[in-house]
Amino acid sequence: MADLPIRRYEGEVCLVTTPRDLERALADIRQESVVGFDTETRPSFRKGESHPTCLVQAATASKVYLFQLRQLDVFQIVAELLAQPRIVKAGVALAYDLRSLKLVFPFTEKNVLDLGVVARRRGLDQTGLRNLAGIFLGFRIPKGTRTSNWAAAQLTAQQITYAATDAWVCRELFLRFQSLGLVAL
Repeated sequence: MADLPIRRYEGEVCLVTTPRDLERALADIRQESVVGFDTETRPSFRKGESHPTCLVQAATASKVYLFQLRQLDVFQIVAELLAQPRIVKAGVALAYDLRSLKLVFPFTEKNVLDLGVVARRRGLDQTGLRNLAGIFLGFRIPKGTRTSNWAAAQLTAQQITYAATDAWVCRELFLRFQSLGLVAL
């Protein structure tokens, strides 16, 4: 794994901050049949300490959208995405993400696919996002920014790239799994 090249998402990223951004994100997402999905939470460094989910990432074929949950107007869009039965929401370790997200706002998810679960059912032991990217996509994902402050009002360029990469890799993994016959659309 250590010999694999490092890749990051290099496409367009939209940090959703305005009503116009929300409209564009929703219009793009509604056109998709599969969206890479992930969340980020401010890390806890003390026993018993926890923080709410701060960021939702959704990767479409053309762009990655980052929804900061400090803005209440994004809840409806994210809830609609999660409830949409026509769109596959593909990610890794999604049970935790969804459980944490429900503490922030209510929703009922449909057509959510945990790629780690799919990999485990196929006999793989290493089912985290980074391992799956190495095994199925042939590259490594940098890990450095994951323990940063995702609750910050202004995300850094490194945070934006990290978050976009995770959602993009989830979508790419779904497409690879689909091409290998491991999942169907």
